[in-house]
Amino acid sequence: MTAAHPAEPWRIKMVEPIRTTTHAERESALRAAAYNPCPLRAEDVYIDPFTDSGTNTVSDRQWSAMFRGDESYCGASSFYRLRDTVRAYYGYEHVIPVHQGRGAENILSRCLIRPGHRIPGNMYFTTTRAHQELNGGTFHDVIVDEAHDPADESPFKGDVDITKLAAPIREAGADTIPYVCVGAPVNMAGGQPLSMECLARVRELTLRHGIKVILDAARAVENAYFVKSREPGWSGRSIAGILRAMCDLTDGATMSAKKDSFANIGGWLGLRDDELAEQARGLVVLYEGMHTYGGMAGRDMEAVAQGIVESVQENSIRARIEQVGYLGRRLIDADVPVVRPIGGHAVCLDAHAILPHIPQPLFPAQTLLAELYLHGGIRGVERGIVSAGRDPVTGENRTPALELVRLAIPRRVYTRAHLDVVADAVIALHHERRSIEHGLRFTYEPRHLRFFQARYEPAALA
Repeated sequence: MTAAHPAEPWRIKMVEPIRTTTHAERESALRAAAYNPCPLRAEDVYIDPFTDSGTNTVSDRQWSAMFRGDESYCGASSFYRLRDTVRAYYGYEHVIPVHQGRGAENILSRCLIRPGHRIPGNMYFTTTRAHQELNGGTFHDVIVDEAHDPADESPFKGDVDITKLAAPIREAGADTIPYVCVGAPVNMAGGQPLSMECLARVRELTLRHGIKVILDAARAVENAYFVKSREPGWSGRSIAGILRAMCDLTDGATMSAKKDSFANIGGWLGLRDDELAEQARGLVVLYEGMHTYGGMAGRDMEAVAQGIVESVQENSIRARIEQVGYLGRRLIDADVPVVRPIGGHAVCLDAHAILPHIPQPLFPAQTLLAELYLHGGIRGVERGIVSAGRDPVTGENRTPALELVRLAIPRRVYTRAHLDVVADAVIALHHERRSIEHGLRFTYEPRHLRFFQARYEPAALA
């Protein structure tokens, strides 16, 4: 029997209490956090779609796997289980554990990037670009123009514009480009997927010029689902088969296992090149831990290996995408401006459209984020001018076209009722948006990844 509204493919075995707060309590907490919901205590947050990274529910089989974790310092059996699972599902010969995705980004950047290098990619991600710049590189956005338009309904807004990608190769030479960084799907564009057709074209161009392609594989299973459901010719393939086909078009991958793999911590760097892998292992020993654990306990590696197996199950990824889609549809039906089509891991509110009276230098997305917490106890994250940071050469704020509040949904954590609470709060706030008569300005601005720790105060509109 096919249900009109299929249920999630799991049952709840354990619960964690959450508490509601009063408006006065939230107002006090937000003031103490200097209008940045990130530093709030978790107990002061009612529903927490700040991130889907490391906030997922671990399955009974993952818990079971953790009990057999081998905590040997060198050559633990848990490492070999992780290595073999990554090889089977992602296809990379060399598997180097790290504590999470940014550990892999750091190691890769130290291995490949030198001052003056250019790294093209289909939209930046915060930690990835930070590591690239800290090693002397410059990120070049080569995503299709549609990605910068929240209202555009194109099915693959994460695609690379091949003409844009060819430009730095032609202008500066292939030897200035250590690799092309491909996100699939693209986080900062609202979880927009990359098509297989485009990835094949990227691979063909880079092979001609001897340039590596590195995949950000954190949510690649979500991308595989969109390929299966949207791209002609792929509907008959399994999620696992599409995932492997994607990886086969790349030279390596950075992986945060805190996303697709349902883990609370962990990640890996996957590579094909023997020499590069040896160099990376040497740096992992310096910055992460022994190359057979890379900052993870044996039990964590077991949880990641089992999570990979669960991540490609068709009913699991379908339920994940449909849950995010449900929240998106509720907001679209209420005429709340969001990034469309709805992506894989998050619903992103278009702060430019919701608060057009707040200029970008007064941080409209951060303002909307603070107001959403104040209104409903809901914590998202800013993805706009604050996240974009400053140009390292000029010191000026980067001004991205997208000014978003991201509501990232943890896997297997919230029910439809929780999502209804989020939707109701966003819709109510949207109705009252004209009552927001201030923006924000910095009282403290960190040098790197400022959205995590920045502090603000209200700023009057001109």
